[in-house]
Formats: sequence, structure tokens, C-alpha cells
Amino acid sequence: MRLAGKVAIISGAASGMGAATAGMFIKEGAKVVIADRLEHEGRKMAESLGPAAHFEQLDVTVEEDWAAAVAATQKQFGKLDILVNNAGVSGSAEQDLFSSDAWHRIMAINATGVFYGIKHAIPAMKANGGGSIVNLSSVAGIIGSMGIHMAYNASKAAVRLMTKSVAVQHALDNIRANSVHPGLMPAMLTSGRTADPATREKRLSVVPMRRAGRVEEVGHTIVFLASDESSYITGSEIHVDGGAIAI
Repeated sequence: MRLAGKVAIISGAASGMGAATAGMFIKEGAKVVIADRLEHEGRKMAESLGPAAHFEQLDVTVEEDWAAAVAATQKQFGKLDILVNNAGVSGSAEQDLFSSDAWHRIMAINATGVFYGIKHAIPAMKANGGGSIVNLSSVAGIIGSMGIHMAYNASKAAVRLMTKSVAVQHALDNIRANSVHPGLMPAMLTSGRTADPATREKRLSVVPMRRAGRVEEVGHTIVFLASDESSYITGSEIHVDGGAIAI
């Protein structure tokens, strides 16, 4: 198994892409902490995945929650090998695309939350001799987007560059960091305009593969980057976008 003996934290793993990835990690032999602010859903997900999964309540915008989640992971499973910063919100549900409140909220979740996760995971990984950090960005972290709050683009671009910074600064600690950039996927729970069928159809028209991606397709990429198969890959970005960035 590709992740045998490894221990991971996946933020936002109570549903969607995070939940799919958690299930794939466990099938590959990992032990996984389901870290999410949704306690009922998170506990239910952990229970469904069996004894290799453990739930920890986590609001990614609260630094103390991150410290507690990492400590709980070490207590529960003895170490930390992998961090998947998956939790995030869309900017497409905002009615006011110049809302300052939306800017601060989106940046807090999508960018500052990733920073906190990295900050508290690195000491645990260093103590364990290294690790792999996989950050979920987006194609919107590379190109501009119509109809969404600019904080979404800005936050996902921040994730992309934070990833490269960590990769450079911690290469000699045997800690790798890479980012994954999904394109059009199933609508997020926080989606607004991007969940509209007409909008999705229009966006699909410029995707060379002419279909939306599946969360499992992103999950396979995350598994690869978390595993030792990618041991010489750090500071890289992988687009899981049906060719959208290639245009």
C-alpha cells in the first residue's frame, strides 16, 4: 500500500473532496485525522471509515485549534507524516464583489488557515524526520475568474506561493510541499454562481475535455504527492483541470 504506516491530517474532511481523499488514504494504509469544524458530520465520517480514522474539531481560522489538532494527532497515532490543507470556501456566493467582510473571511479561511496548518505541522514533521504537505489551491490561483470575489483568486494564489516558500525553506528538513489546482469540480457547499447550471455549462465550454472533474481524480493526485512515489517532487503545482490552463 502506498501510504502504509503514515499518519495524516486532512482539513475539511467531513465532506466532499476532503472526505473522498480521507477514504483513499485509508485504503492505501494511512491513519487519518478528519479535521473539520462540522462536528456531527466529521464524527460520522470518521466512524464510517473505521479505526484508522479519528475526528478532531478544527476551525482553520483559529490557531489554537490547529495546535490542538496536531497535538491530538501525535497522541492518537504517535506522529504526523502528511498534512492536506483542503478546507476552503468559494467566492462565488458573494453578492457584493467588493465586500470587505467577504475579503477578510475568505482570506482567513483559504490563506491564513493554510498558514496556521503549515506552522503547526512542520515542528511535528521535523521531529518525525520529515513529511509531505499538500495544499489545495485552484486554477483560480493562477488565472482570473469572472463573477467571484477577488479574495478567492488572491487566497488561492497565496496558497500557491506559500507552498513554494515552504518547499524551499524546508527541503533540508526532508519536508516536501506541493499544491494541487483543481479546475471545474462538483459545486462546493459554499458555491453560489458556480453552482448555477448555466454558468457551469458556459465554463465547461472552454475546458478541452468538456467535462467537470471528479473529486476522486483530485484525490489520486493528493495520494501521489503524499506518498514516497513523489519523493523528489517539491515546490510543484499540479493542475487537475481537464486542460483548462493549457488554453
